[in-house]
Amino acid sequence: MTEKIKSVSLFAGAGGIDLGFKWAGIDTIAAVEITDYACSTLKRNFPDTKVIGPPDYSGDVRMITGEDIRKLTGYYGEIDIVTGGPPCQPFSIASGQRWAKGDERYTRTGADNKEVGDLLPDFVRIISELKPKVFLLENVEGLLSWNDGEYVSKSLESILNEYHISKPQVLNAVDYGVPQYRKRFFLIGTRLNKAPSLPENTHDSDGFLYPLYTTVMEALEDFSEELPNHVTRKHSPETIERYSKLNFGERDKLGRVDRLHPDQPSKTIISGGNRGGGRSHLHPFLPRTLSPRECARIQTFPDDFIFEGSIARQFTQVGNAVPPLMAFNLGKYIVEELLHGKVGLNREEHNIKHPIVNRIVNNSVWIEA
Repeated sequence: MTEKIKSVSLFAGAGGIDLGFKWAGIDTIAAVEITDYACSTLKRNFPDTKVIGPPDYSGDVRMITGEDIRKLTGYYGEIDIVTGGPPCQPFSIASGQRWAKGDERYTRTGADNKEVGDLLPDFVRIISELKPKVFLLENVEGLLSWNDGEYVSKSLESILNEYHISKPQVLNAVDYGVPQYRKRFFLIGTRLNKAPSLPENTHDSDGFLYPLYTTVMEALEDFSEELPNHVTRKHSPETIERYSKLNFGERDKLGRVDRLHPDQPSKTIISGGNRGGGRSHLHPFLPRTLSPRECARIQTFPDDFIFEGSIARQFTQVGNAVPPLMAFNLGKYIVEELLHGKVGLNREEHNIKHPIVNRIVNNSVWIEA
Protein backbone atom coordinates (compact mmCIF):
# COMPACT_ATOMS: atom_id res chain seq x y z
CA MET A 1 0.00 0.00 0.00
CA THR A 2 1.26 3.48 -0.86
CA GLU A 3 2.25 5.82 1.95
CA LYS A 4 -0.72 7.67 3.35
CA ILE A 5 -1.14 11.42 3.31
CA LYS A 6 -0.35 12.87 6.73
CA SER A 7 -2.63 15.18 8.68
CA VAL A 8 -2.62 17.01 12.02
CA SER A 9 -5.97 17.60 13.70
CA LEU A 10 -6.49 20.60 16.01
CA PHE A 11 -9.58 20.90 18.25
CA ALA A 12 -10.14 17.28 17.27
CA GLY A 13 -13.16 16.50 19.45
CA ALA A 14 -14.26 12.91 18.98
CA GLY A 15 -12.51 12.73 15.60
CA GLY A 16 -15.29 13.15 13.03
CA ILE A 17 -12.97 14.83 10.54
CA ASP A 18 -10.21 12.32 11.21
CA LEU A 19 -12.48 9.33 10.62
CA GLY A 20 -13.76 10.72 7.32
CA PHE A 21 -10.20 11.54 6.31
CA LYS A 22 -9.18 7.98 7.15
CA TRP A 23 -11.73 6.69 4.63
CA ALA A 24 -10.12 9.06 2.10
CA GLY A 25 -6.68 7.55 2.75
CA ILE A 26 -5.42 10.29 5.07
CA ASP A 27 -3.43 9.36 8.19
CA THR A 28 -3.93 11.61 11.21
CA ILE A 29 -0.56 11.52 12.95
CA ALA A 30 -1.54 13.89 15.78
CA ALA A 31 -4.85 14.98 17.31
CA VAL A 32 -4.89 17.92 19.74
CA GLU A 33 -7.89 18.04 22.09
CA ILE A 34 -8.48 19.68 25.47
CA THR A 35 -11.33 17.58 26.94
CA ASP A 36 -10.48 14.38 28.74
CA TYR A 37 -13.52 12.37 27.59
CA ALA A 38 -12.90 13.21 23.92
CA CYS A 39 -9.23 12.25 24.31
CA SER A 40 -10.35 8.87 25.66
CA THR A 41 -12.58 8.46 22.60
CA LEU A 42 -9.73 9.40 20.27
CA LYS A 43 -7.31 6.97 21.90
CA ARG A 44 -9.80 4.11 21.68
CA ASN A 45 -10.70 4.66 18.03
CA PHE A 46 -7.38 5.94 16.62
CA PRO A 47 -4.72 3.80 18.30
CA ASP A 48 -2.01 4.87 15.83
CA THR A 49 -2.62 8.61 16.33
CA LYS A 50 -0.67 10.63 18.89
CA VAL A 51 -3.36 12.20 21.06
CA ILE A 52 -2.09 15.45 22.58
CA GLY A 53 -4.41 16.09 25.49
CA PRO A 54 -5.43 14.93 29.00
CA PRO A 55 -4.24 13.24 31.04
CA ASP A 56 -0.71 13.40 29.63
CA TYR A 57 -0.87 16.89 28.06
CA SER A 58 -3.03 19.97 28.47
CA GLY A 59 -4.41 19.85 24.94
CA ASP A 60 -4.73 23.64 25.00
CA VAL A 61 -3.86 24.84 21.50
CA ARG A 62 -2.86 28.22 22.94
CA MET A 63 0.00 26.49 24.77
CA ILE A 64 1.16 24.25 21.90
CA THR A 65 3.57 25.03 19.06
CA GLY A 66 4.22 23.35 15.75
CA GLU A 67 7.57 22.23 17.10
CA ASP A 68 5.82 20.58 20.08
CA ILE A 69 3.68 18.59 17.68
CA ARG A 70 6.74 17.47 15.71
CA LYS A 71 8.61 16.42 18.86
CA LEU A 72 5.66 14.48 20.27
CA THR A 73 5.00 12.62 17.02
CA GLY A 74 8.64 12.23 16.03
CA TYR A 75 7.69 13.28 12.52
CA TYR A 76 9.79 16.02 10.91
CA GLY A 77 8.78 15.50 7.30
CA GLU A 78 6.35 17.63 5.33
CA ILE A 79 2.83 17.65 6.73
CA ASP A 80 0.15 17.46 4.05
CA ILE A 81 -2.91 18.77 5.89
CA VAL A 82 -3.84 20.58 9.12
CA THR A 83 -7.51 20.64 10.11
CA GLY A 84 -9.35 22.40 12.88
CA GLY A 85 -12.57 23.89 14.18
CA PRO A 86 -11.80 26.40 16.95
CA PRO A 87 -14.47 26.44 19.71
CA CYS A 88 -17.58 27.90 18.18
CA GLN A 89 -19.94 28.91 21.01
CA PRO A 90 -19.27 32.69 20.93
CA PHE A 91 -20.07 32.82 17.19
CA SER A 92 -23.05 30.48 17.26
CA ILE A 93 -26.28 31.89 15.88
CA ALA A 94 -28.18 29.43 18.04
CA SER A 95 -26.50 30.66 21.21
CA GLY A 96 -27.31 34.27 20.45
CA GLN A 97 -30.81 34.09 19.07
CA ARG A 98 -32.53 33.57 22.42
CA TRP A 99 -31.62 37.01 23.83
CA ALA A 100 -31.33 40.47 22.32
CA LYS A 101 -27.85 41.85 21.68
CA GLY A 102 -26.87 44.00 24.65
CA ASP A 103 -28.62 41.73 27.13
CA GLU A 104 -26.09 40.21 29.54
CA ARG A 105 -27.45 36.80 28.59
CA TYR A 106 -26.60 37.35 24.90
CA THR A 107 -23.81 34.86 24.23
CA ARG A 108 -22.86 35.52 20.61
CA THR A 109 -19.93 37.67 21.71
CA GLY A 110 -17.48 36.63 19.01
CA ALA A 111 -13.85 37.61 19.34
CA ASP A 112 -14.64 39.70 22.42
CA ASN A 113 -14.92 36.48 24.41
CA LYS A 114 -11.26 36.06 25.38
CA GLU A 115 -11.81 32.82 27.28
CA VAL A 116 -12.92 30.64 24.38
CA GLY A 117 -13.73 32.92 21.47
CA ASP A 118 -10.42 34.04 20.04
CA LEU A 119 -8.74 30.75 19.14
CA LEU A 120 -8.76 31.16 15.36
CA PRO A 121 -5.48 33.16 15.53
CA ASP A 122 -3.86 30.18 17.29
CA PHE A 123 -5.06 27.88 14.52
CA VAL A 124 -3.48 30.27 12.00
CA ARG A 125 -0.28 30.45 14.08
CA ILE A 126 0.15 26.67 13.97
CA ILE A 127 -0.47 26.73 10.21
CA SER A 128 2.39 29.20 9.86
CA GLU A 129 4.63 27.03 12.06
CA LEU A 130 3.90 23.65 10.47
CA LYS A 131 3.47 24.97 6.91
CA PRO A 132 1.20 22.17 5.65
CA LYS A 133 0.44 21.88 1.97
CA VAL A 134 -3.28 22.30 2.74
CA PHE A 135 -5.38 23.40 5.68
CA LEU A 136 -9.09 22.95 6.37
CA LEU A 137 -10.93 25.36 8.68
CA GLU A 138 -14.36 24.33 9.99
CA ASN A 139 -16.76 26.23 12.22
CA VAL A 140 -20.35 27.29 12.83
CA GLU A 141 -22.03 29.25 10.06
CA GLY A 142 -22.12 32.32 12.33
CA LEU A 143 -18.36 32.73 11.99
CA LEU A 144 -18.79 33.68 8.33
CA SER A 145 -21.28 36.45 9.07
CA TRP A 146 -19.69 37.76 12.24
CA ASN A 147 -18.72 41.40 11.70
CA ASP A 148 -19.43 40.96 7.97
CA GLY A 149 -16.63 38.41 7.67
CA GLU A 150 -13.96 40.84 8.85
CA TYR A 151 -12.90 38.63 11.77
CA VAL A 152 -12.09 35.71 9.47
CA SER A 153 -10.26 37.83 6.89
CA LYS A 154 -8.16 39.63 9.51
CA SER A 155 -7.28 36.36 11.25
CA LEU A 156 -5.96 34.94 7.97
CA GLU A 157 -3.97 38.04 6.95
CA SER A 158 -0.62 36.72 8.16
CA ILE A 159 -0.70 33.68 5.81
CA LEU A 160 -2.41 35.16 2.76
CA ASN A 161 0.95 35.82 1.10
CA GLU A 162 1.71 32.08 1.24
CA TYR A 163 -1.69 30.37 0.91
CA HIS A 164 -4.40 30.47 -1.73
CA ILE A 165 -7.76 30.56 0.06
CA SER A 166 -11.08 29.18 -1.13
CA LYS A 167 -14.19 31.32 -1.00
CA PRO A 168 -15.55 30.87 2.55
CA GLN A 169 -18.80 28.94 2.32
CA VAL A 170 -21.50 27.41 4.46
CA LEU A 171 -22.10 23.80 3.42
CA ASN A 172 -25.04 21.63 4.41
CA ALA A 173 -24.19 18.05 5.40
CA VAL A 174 -27.40 16.77 3.82
CA ASP A 175 -25.96 17.66 0.39
CA TYR A 176 -23.17 15.11 0.95
CA GLY A 177 -25.23 12.04 1.85
CA VAL A 178 -25.54 12.73 5.59
CA PRO A 179 -29.12 12.03 6.74
CA GLN A 180 -29.29 15.35 8.53
CA TYR A 181 -29.70 19.06 7.86
CA ARG A 182 -26.52 20.53 9.33
CA LYS A 183 -24.93 23.77 8.15
CA ARG A 184 -21.26 24.48 8.85
CA PHE A 185 -18.69 26.98 7.65
CA PHE A 186 -15.70 25.60 5.70
CA LEU A 187 -12.62 27.13 4.15
CA ILE A 188 -9.65 25.46 2.47
CA GLY A 189 -6.22 26.99 2.02
CA THR A 190 -3.26 25.64 0.07
CA ARG A 191 0.27 26.79 -0.68
CA LEU A 192 0.30 24.58 -3.76
CA ASN A 193 0.00 26.33 -7.08
CA LYS A 194 -3.75 25.91 -7.36
CA ALA A 195 -6.75 27.95 -6.22
CA PRO A 196 -8.86 25.69 -4.00
CA SER A 197 -12.61 25.49 -3.88
CA LEU A 198 -14.94 23.18 -1.94
CA PRO A 199 -16.38 19.84 -3.10
CA GLU A 200 -19.57 19.79 -5.14
CA ASN A 201 -22.60 18.24 -3.51
CA THR A 202 -23.30 14.54 -4.05
CA HIS A 203 -27.03 14.46 -3.12
CA ASP A 204 -30.07 16.70 -3.55
CA SER A 205 -33.75 17.00 -2.67
CA ASP A 206 -35.28 15.98 -6.00
CA GLY A 207 -32.90 13.24 -7.23
CA PHE A 208 -32.64 14.86 -10.65
CA LEU A 209 -28.87 15.40 -10.91
CA TYR A 210 -27.75 13.51 -7.82
CA PRO A 211 -29.12 10.76 -5.56
CA LEU A 212 -31.89 11.80 -3.20
CA TYR A 213 -31.13 12.98 0.30
CA THR A 214 -30.71 10.08 2.71
CA THR A 215 -33.27 9.71 5.49
CA VAL A 216 -33.61 8.90 9.16
CA MET A 217 -35.10 5.50 8.29
CA GLU A 218 -32.07 4.66 6.16
CA ALA A 219 -29.74 5.74 8.97
CA LEU A 220 -31.49 3.49 11.49
CA GLU A 221 -31.70 0.48 9.16
CA ASP A 222 -30.88 -2.90 10.78
CA PHE A 223 -30.40 -1.25 14.16
CA SER A 224 -29.56 -3.64 17.01
CA GLU A 225 -30.47 -2.96 20.62
CA GLU A 226 -27.13 -4.54 21.54
CA LEU A 227 -24.99 -1.84 19.91
CA PRO A 228 -22.50 0.07 22.10
CA ASN A 229 -23.50 3.53 23.37
CA HIS A 230 -27.16 2.61 22.94
CA VAL A 231 -28.51 3.79 26.29
CA THR A 232 -32.00 5.26 26.28
CA ARG A 233 -33.58 7.60 28.80
CA LYS A 234 -36.36 6.48 31.10
CA HIS A 235 -39.34 8.76 30.58
CA SER A 236 -42.31 9.18 32.89
CA PRO A 237 -45.66 7.69 31.83
CA GLU A 238 -46.97 11.23 31.29
CA THR A 239 -44.07 12.06 28.99
CA ILE A 240 -44.45 8.83 27.04
CA GLU A 241 -48.13 9.61 26.55
CA ARG A 242 -47.31 13.08 25.19
CA TYR A 243 -44.65 11.70 22.86
CA SER A 244 -47.02 9.00 21.58
CA LYS A 245 -49.49 11.61 20.34
CA LEU A 246 -46.98 13.55 18.24
CA ASN A 247 -47.07 13.35 14.46
CA PHE A 248 -43.88 13.04 12.42
CA GLY A 249 -42.01 16.34 12.50
CA GLU A 250 -44.11 17.72 15.35
CA ARG A 251 -42.58 19.36 18.44
CA ASP A 252 -43.32 18.52 22.05
CA LYS A 253 -43.62 22.06 23.42
CA LEU A 254 -43.09 21.09 27.04
CA GLY A 255 -39.86 19.16 26.44
CA ARG A 256 -38.88 21.21 23.36
CA VAL A 257 -37.99 18.10 21.40
CA ASP A 258 -39.05 17.11 17.88
CA ARG A 259 -40.28 13.76 16.59
CA LEU A 260 -38.18 12.97 13.55
CA HIS A 261 -39.81 12.13 10.23
CA PRO A 262 -38.59 8.69 9.07
CA ASP A 263 -38.72 9.56 5.37
CA GLN A 264 -36.80 12.82 5.66
CA PRO A 265 -33.32 13.82 6.85
CA SER A 266 -33.04 14.59 10.54
CA LYS A 267 -32.95 18.01 12.08
CA THR A 268 -29.46 18.98 13.27
CA ILE A 269 -28.13 16.64 15.95
CA ILE A 270 -27.32 18.83 18.95
CA SER A 271 -24.68 18.46 21.63
CA GLY A 272 -26.61 19.55 24.71
CA GLY A 273 -23.76 21.75 25.94
CA ASN A 274 -20.79 20.97 28.14
CA ARG A 275 -22.46 21.90 31.44
CA GLY A 276 -25.91 20.40 31.09
CA GLY A 277 -27.19 16.97 30.18
CA GLY A 278 -27.16 15.61 26.67
CA ARG A 279 -30.19 16.19 24.47
CA SER A 280 -31.58 14.48 21.42
CA HIS A 281 -34.59 14.44 19.15
CA LEU A 282 -37.45 11.93 19.42
CA HIS A 283 -37.32 8.55 17.73
CA PRO A 284 -39.61 8.48 14.67
CA PHE A 285 -41.45 5.31 15.76
CA LEU A 286 -40.92 5.02 19.54
CA PRO A 287 -42.12 7.42 22.27
CA ARG A 288 -38.66 8.28 23.55
CA THR A 289 -35.59 10.35 22.78
CA LEU A 290 -32.76 8.94 20.70
CA SER A 291 -29.79 7.21 22.29
CA PRO A 292 -26.20 8.40 21.68
CA ARG A 293 -25.76 5.50 19.21
CA GLU A 294 -28.86 6.45 17.25
CA CYS A 295 -27.60 10.04 17.10
CA ALA A 296 -24.22 8.70 15.98
CA ARG A 297 -25.92 6.75 13.17
CA ILE A 298 -27.50 10.01 11.95
CA GLN A 299 -24.10 11.71 12.24
CA THR A 300 -22.65 8.84 10.11
CA PHE A 301 -20.38 7.35 12.78
CA PRO A 302 -20.13 3.57 12.25
CA ASP A 303 -21.33 1.16 14.91
CA ASP A 304 -17.83 0.08 15.95
CA PHE A 305 -16.79 3.66 16.76
CA ILE A 306 -17.04 3.81 20.56
CA PHE A 307 -17.68 7.03 22.51
CA GLU A 308 -16.14 7.25 25.97
CA GLY A 309 -17.39 9.28 28.95
CA SER A 310 -20.78 9.71 30.59
CA ILE A 311 -24.00 9.45 28.59
CA ALA A 312 -24.33 13.26 28.59
CA ARG A 313 -20.79 13.67 27.28
CA GLN A 314 -21.40 11.03 24.61
CA PHE A 315 -24.22 13.25 23.33
CA THR A 316 -21.84 16.22 23.50
CA GLN A 317 -19.19 14.49 21.40
CA VAL A 318 -21.65 13.21 18.80
CA GLY A 319 -23.40 16.56 18.50
CA ASN A 320 -20.22 18.61 18.23
CA ALA A 321 -18.61 16.44 15.56
CA VAL A 322 -18.28 17.05 11.86
CA PRO A 323 -20.18 14.13 10.28
CA PRO A 324 -17.49 11.68 9.08
CA LEU A 325 -19.23 11.20 5.73
CA MET A 326 -19.06 14.94 5.09
CA ALA A 327 -15.40 14.92 6.14
CA PHE A 328 -14.80 12.07 3.70
CA ASN A 329 -16.06 14.23 0.83
CA LEU A 330 -13.82 17.10 1.91
CA GLY A 331 -10.84 14.76 2.29
CA LYS A 332 -11.50 13.15 -1.08
CA TYR A 333 -11.55 16.57 -2.73
CA ILE A 334 -8.28 17.55 -1.05
CA VAL A 335 -6.55 14.30 -1.99
CA GLU A 336 -7.68 14.15 -5.59
CA GLU A 337 -7.91 17.80 -6.62
CA LEU A 338 -5.17 19.46 -4.57
CA LEU A 339 -2.67 16.74 -3.71
CA HIS A 340 -3.28 14.77 -6.93
CA GLY A 341 -3.50 11.50 -5.04
CA LYS A 342 -5.78 8.50 -5.38
CA VAL A 343 -8.43 7.71 -2.79
CA GLY A 344 -8.59 4.06 -1.77
CA LEU A 345 -9.32 1.76 1.14
CA ASN A 346 -7.51 -1.44 1.98
CA ARG A 347 -9.38 -4.70 2.48
CA GLU A 348 -9.42 -4.34 6.27
CA GLU A 349 -10.98 -0.86 6.15
CA HIS A 350 -13.58 -1.10 3.40
CA ASN A 351 -16.37 -2.80 5.39
CA ILE A 352 -17.67 0.27 7.23
CA LYS A 353 -20.33 -0.66 9.78
CA HIS A 354 -22.94 1.89 8.77
CA PRO A 355 -25.75 1.21 6.27
CA ILE A 356 -25.42 4.53 4.42
CA VAL A 357 -21.69 5.18 4.71
CA ASN A 358 -20.60 1.72 3.62
CA ARG A 359 -22.52 2.05 0.37
CA ILE A 360 -21.51 5.63 -0.44
CA VAL A 361 -17.82 5.39 0.46
CA ASN A 362 -17.29 2.05 -1.25
CA ASN A 363 -18.88 3.40 -4.41
CA SER A 364 -16.49 6.37 -4.30
CA VAL A 365 -13.12 4.67 -3.83
CA TRP A 366 -11.06 1.81 -5.12
CA ILE A 367 -10.14 -1.13 -2.88
CA GLU A 368 -6.50 -2.09 -2.45
CA ALA A 369 -5.51 -5.71 -2.13
